[in-house]
Amino acid sequence: MSEILIITEAAAFQIKDMMKQNEEEDAFLRVGIKGGGCSGLSYGMGFDHEKQEGDTELELHGLTVLVDKESAPALKGTVIDFKQSMMGGGFTIDNPNAIASCGCGSSFRTAVNAGTPEEC
Repeated sequence: MSEILIITEAAAFQIKDMMKQNEEEDAFLRVGIKGGGCSGLSYGMGFDHEKQEGDTELELHGLTVLVDKESAPALKGTVIDFKQSMMGGGFTIDNPNAIASCGCGSSFRTAVNAGTPEEC
């Protein structure tokens, strides 16, 4: 089931470092989508301590990742990476299901899920 989501080694290293800094080493990484953003859907990543019914659990580079059943179809094949540049570093999300996105890179829509667009 790991085809739902791919987290690169660089992103996993950064996430583990953030977990350590925030004393969240025992947490799960939850990745999902929610309505909002200028294109209709927004990505969400955060630490969670509880699994929910219907969650898909993935083991990626030593991280336990949870994806809720509503988010899984829109995330299928998504790659989360961490890129470092002279201007700093940041996570990048490459979602093959996105048919439209906005300049911020954190909002998108798919052919089957338009979400709830908001003003930017």
